[in-house]
Amino acid sequence: MSKQFDVIVIGAGPGGYIAAIRAAQLGKNVACIDAWSTTAGTPAPGGTCTNVGCIPSKALLQSSEHFEHAKLHFADHGISTGEVAMDVSKMIARKDAIVKQNNDGILYLFKKNKVTFFHGTASFVKAVDGGYEIRVAGKAEETLVGAQIVVATGSNARALPGLPFDEDKVLSNDGALRVGATPKKLALIGAGVIGLEMGSVWRRLGAEVTVLEGAPAFLSAVDEQIAKEAKKSFDKQGLKIELGVKIDNVDTSGAGVKLEYTNAKGEAQVLEADKLVVSIGRVPNTNGLNAEAVGLQLDERGAIVVDGDCKTNLPGVWAVGDVVRGPMLAHKAEEEGVAVAERIAGQHGHVNFATIPWVIYTNPEIAWVGRTEQQLKADGVKYKAGSFPFLANGRARALGDTTGMVKFLADAETDEILGVHMVGPMVSELISEAVVAMEFKASSEDIARICHAHPSLSEATKEAALAVDKRTLNF
Repeated sequence: MSKQFDVIVIGAGPGGYIAAIRAAQLGKNVACIDAWSTTAGTPAPGGTCTNVGCIPSKALLQSSEHFEHAKLHFADHGISTGEVAMDVSKMIARKDAIVKQNNDGILYLFKKNKVTFFHGTASFVKAVDGGYEIRVAGKAEETLVGAQIVVATGSNARALPGLPFDEDKVLSNDGALRVGATPKKLALIGAGVIGLEMGSVWRRLGAEVTVLEGAPAFLSAVDEQIAKEAKKSFDKQGLKIELGVKIDNVDTSGAGVKLEYTNAKGEAQVLEADKLVVSIGRVPNTNGLNAEAVGLQLDERGAIVVDGDCKTNLPGVWAVGDVVRGPMLAHKAEEEGVAVAERIAGQHGHVNFATIPWVIYTNPEIAWVGRTEQQLKADGVKYKAGSFPFLANGRARALGDTTGMVKFLADAETDEILGVHMVGPMVSELISEAVVAMEFKASSEDIARICHAHPSLSEATKEAALAVDKRTLNF
């Protein structure tokens, strides 16, 4: 006999587990199905974000940053350490422990909120009276029926054509997080978020890192001034980034990986490395969902087609996160998950795509919200700009990290904030003030007149807002 639920959520990543919890909070009888497993075969909810994405990458970034500080910068503070060494296996074990804490935390939240969890792969079977029949293939096969279905199956790493991931020499983000020892030479294809973060981790630990990017511009989605500042810092660190390249051939038959490519000047080049990380984007994951059984519409990329409210072409079926249109960001998925749960309950869930923040957790960090200067120019919008360097910020000087700046873009007539762009220390935390300001349609003057703690990095935000009106106080 099938088990009946008001809401069945397929996937327990950021979009799925949050949707399940919010629906349960709103009084629904909820099931959540997820197939991720630990090496021991136990449930590992949290999706790509928790298992092979956001959380483990930040753990490795933190460990490698500590190592680099101890090796290069502690002496500036009068701290003598002697020779510093990194135990990579212990670093990976710490990362794995943090991942498990997050997995266990989600299972606890399900129990707390009375969400029934099923460990296995979910697929549509058919439409039935009152909803849809869902099969769960796991240790014990289950048949569920849900009145409302939320698909939150996430995304998978995109491989180079003809070059599948073996997670030994050719690595996805998953393999890049499980490297057992620091490679002497590491190659990465793709200078996006994953490429830059993983490149930063292994460069700090002593690898010679080369990043090959097909686009002619560095981080073209980022404000151009901010991207140039970041590139200058990465170059200084020794992270080699080549732009405008074309990959011609990848040979994995030897001990390592041999890449043949054409550089931006049209010259043939050869790069040999111990490992290759391919980070050229992600593709929506609908594998095994059996969408065709119920006529669920997919687009040419394999993404589930949804409207502005995350409704699919089927009544009572919704989809959120990486498996639908929009930025593939964990926090975007969470917001959609909450909104869908609230819409199912008859409320008016809301997601504002214009104020979703973006962060790259390199050193310096890069963060932004809203439109870039090049976008405003292309759209013919009249604007004012103001920026302030961390070089003139007292807290940044005390930290010993004065790289970068904060930049405001505001409407030339109304002064409404149109975009805020940052590169520098801890800007992943500073960007939230800008998001709040833009949600409330604030002006740059509003931020300029708010008292910020001294000394703090956030004073750079205030000063950049003052700079829009050309009245900075400390620069």
